[in-house]
Amino acid sequence: MTSFITSPDKAGARRIAFWVLRILLALAFIGAGIFKLSGNPAAIEEFAHVGLGQWFRYFTAAVEIAGAVLLLLPRTIALGALLMGTICVGAFFAQLFALQGDVFHTIVLGAIFVAIAWYYRSQLGIHVSTDRTRTS
Repeated sequence: MTSFITSPDKAGARRIAFWVLRILLALAFIGAGIFKLSGNPAAIEEFAHVGLGQWFRYFTAAVEIAGAVLLLLPRTIALGALLMGTICVGAFFAQLFALQGDVFHTIVLGAIFVAIAWYYRSQLGIHVSTDRTRTS
């Protein structure tokens, strides 16, 4: 029995899925960055609990917005995904130690950004050999 979806179609579907995912994540993180920059009392309070000062709120917002924009630009997708993954690592530790909040979403988002970075790894000059033969 043959598959109704041929290999090139699967690759195209994967490319479209990553495209949609990148757009949705970029919009979410641009919104989160704008929220942090807006001076909303909830954002101010959250970063006060983190204990690094309000400068860190501005820094985090700028990195979120920059990473989101990089996710949308064709030549910088992998770099944007790595930057956003770094934000997720920082958010994980902030949630774990300072905010005592839910770390699950930081792990899930981090894994998604790693998957995006892996899919576009050729942009970073990373080439993985699929040749499993060993030479002695």
